Amino acid sequence: MRTVAQLISYEISIGLLIIPILLFTGSANISIIVEFQREIFFIFTFLPSFILFFISILAETNRIPFDLAESESELVSGYNIEYSAIGFVFFFLGEYSNIILMSSLLVCLFLGGFLPIYNVSILTQIPGWFWFSFKLILILFLFIWIRASLPRYRYDQLMFLGWKFILPLSLLILLYSFLTIILFSA
Repeated sequence: MRTVAQLISYEISIGLLIIPILLFTGSANISIIVEFQREIFFIFTFLPSFILFFISILAETNRIPFDLAESESELVSGYNIEYSAIGFVFFFLGEYSNIILMSSLLVCLFLGGFLPIYNVSILTQIPGWFWFSFKLILILFLFIWIRASLPRYRYDQLMFLGWKFILPLSLLILLYSFLTIILFSA
């Protein structure tokens, strides 16, 4: 039950935080969203959305401080005693694949995907896969850094953060984006 409540609360926020970018670019195509960031990355124009999106993907992927679904320290190492050998490998492969997928989405939506950090002729000669991999590794490093430095939230703190802080802020960002697009398109 804890897992379902946690996933629903943060998935709603993720969806609401993606909508302003889709409205701004006018497309749901990832390539078009990345191309819109050729001049300035969306991390600068949508900084509050980026921060809330990052917190939400931490919670969505069940990483510390939001890993209450497993609660491995309270359950005598949790899933580590339930799975062995290939089952354990598949469990972790799925978990880390989800982390890489969500980090890739973050890189494409806010950090310009395959675009270089600066639009300088020397940096544009470096292939796009390098820039994407570099940004992805930075986000994965943030995942590891947060896991190593933050304690676990209590369940009531987790639900407060999701339902009473991140969700209202996500709705405000969405409303602000709607109003901005309406006012500047007229």
